[in-house]
Amino acid sequence: MRSLPATSPVSGNIIVPGDKSISHRAIMLGAIAEGITSVRGFLDGEDCLMTLRAFQAMGVHIDGPTSQCVVIHGVGKYGLQKPQQIIDCGNSGTTMRLLAGILVGQAFDSQLTGDESLCTRPMERISQPLMQMGAEISTTNGCAPLSIYGGKTLHGIRYTMPIASAQVKSCLLLAGLYAHGETCIIESKPTRDHTERMMSTLSYPIHQAENMSMITSGNGVGTEIIVPGDISAAAFFIVAATIIPGSVLQIKQVGLNNTRIGIIKILQQMGADITIIKTEMYGEELVGDLIVKYAPIRGIVIPEALVPLAIDEFPIIFIAAACAEGQTVLRGARELRHKESDRILAMVQGLQTLGIDAEDLDDGVLIRGGSLHGGTVDSYMDHRIAMSFVIAGAAASTPVTILNTESIKTSFPNFVQLANTVNLNIMPF
Repeated sequence: MRSLPATSPVSGNIIVPGDKSISHRAIMLGAIAEGITSVRGFLDGEDCLMTLRAFQAMGVHIDGPTSQCVVIHGVGKYGLQKPQQIIDCGNSGTTMRLLAGILVGQAFDSQLTGDESLCTRPMERISQPLMQMGAEISTTNGCAPLSIYGGKTLHGIRYTMPIASAQVKSCLLLAGLYAHGETCIIESKPTRDHTERMMSTLSYPIHQAENMSMITSGNGVGTEIIVPGDISAAAFFIVAATIIPGSVLQIKQVGLNNTRIGIIKILQQMGADITIIKTEMYGEELVGDLIVKYAPIRGIVIPEALVPLAIDEFPIIFIAAACAEGQTVLRGARELRHKESDRILAMVQGLQTLGIDAEDLDDGVLIRGGSLHGGTVDSYMDHRIAMSFVIAGAAASTPVTILNTESIKTSFPNFVQLANTVNLNIMPF
């Protein structure tokens, strides 16, 4: 894919696809609830389709997706059937980690695998606490494939999270639905709480207090869910409008969950002009429109408290830092090395190729803002790396070619088409 320098400001009114995290959870929690759950705004990217297919393989009837709508005919907590084959999670860490929490409570054995990238990501962070609950689960040298042995009696635990991870927290809360007693998860740093909010929407027995989530064994009830626009998808357009002179862009119906708006807070500290209007609630989730205008931005030391609230958006934040005046420093983000790629290394290498002074730190980066030049960068089959460098190309002096961009379809199937409607100039190979 090739991204050409912008010849006009970014402008228009757009709606980004539905939130990926919420779409995953709607399928999972709807499938094990009693009755029908209808979902509007479902993200029909490859990652979420992996979750949908996994539950279809376990006997759940799901209509769609049709026009981003699905209807899930819930089978209840114990209504899942043994899959006939190993469940393939593709590139989706959310599918694998959250699904493991459900499968340890089933009567049947199961296996989870994924693509080459997913099978390098750490899985002991879920297997160890699940075994503390009484589950029997084995990894492959600490990674996938996972083997899960059903029919075990689970008990609730009090678990303090050693790593800020919404996926681990969600996995344990899902397992807690099948456990005797109370499962209590304690966080030192807040992470996205979509699981807890959706559990509440579907009447699961969830309770939240400060830095703590608690679940007891119980059942959910099907309902209607509207999925807001994904702020992780909006992030690419937020940065594009911020760094391209003259831009004014409105992004409608974006999810503004307070555990997900780290990117807005970071960019505003850098001097970005971002205004939130027309807020409303979609169930338990806050939604609003964003108006983003071009503004000169400056480098900052990113507060570590904001790191878990922007963990998926750092690749595109690094592009903003490359266009900012002065130096941007990120620390406390070692988790970026364990995503679909080593996002610290991949982004630093790409920025250096495009003429930016960037340093690879153990748990973050140091970026000195400058002028982006053209060049060829590798996305390492990471969708967020690929889309970030597409935006870099719009701000560069000459075209940027991005290799291995097929992964964009995992989270944002219509990215190229939508980008071109707001005056970005992207040419697929």
